Amino acid sequence: MKPSTPLHSVSVAGVVVREDGRVLVIRRADNGRWEPPDGVLEWDEAIEDGVCREVFEETGIKVHVERLTGVFKNMTVGVVALVFRCSPHGGTAQLSDESIAVTWLAPDDAMDSMSEAYSIRIADALTDDMAPHIRTHDGRRLTDPAGS
Repeated sequence: MKPSTPLHSVSVAGVVVREDGRVLVIRRADNGRWEPPDGVLEWDEAIEDGVCREVFEETGIKVHVERLTGVFKNMTVGVVALVFRCSPHGGTAQLSDESIAVTWLAPDDAMDSMSEAYSIRIADALTDDMAPHIRTHDGRRLTDPAGS
């Protein structure tokens, strides 16, 4: 039974792009999947601060947030994710409790290693389109492939 007031979790993700075009990805410790670094926004945390914190906690890389590139809703679990393009500005890649691998990949290699719901985050962040894309997914595949 659904609650009368919808409850959603808000997540933030950083698609970190180096000057050479490679993107930062992690292999998650909980499910073994490759994804851009992400996590739940804390209650008292500013959105951009949350992006910087999550990327650093999972990868050891410090970032500058450049722009919002996507708003995603996982229709299966009710998580809304705000995805941002970021640039690195320090730190050293390292593992965490949440990542079993951290690496920089060419965009095509990164996207080929991920499910559709996560590879599209990289594609969106690499476009010159300044308007964020709004998409829904089921955790693996887009449920509105056209998106916006």
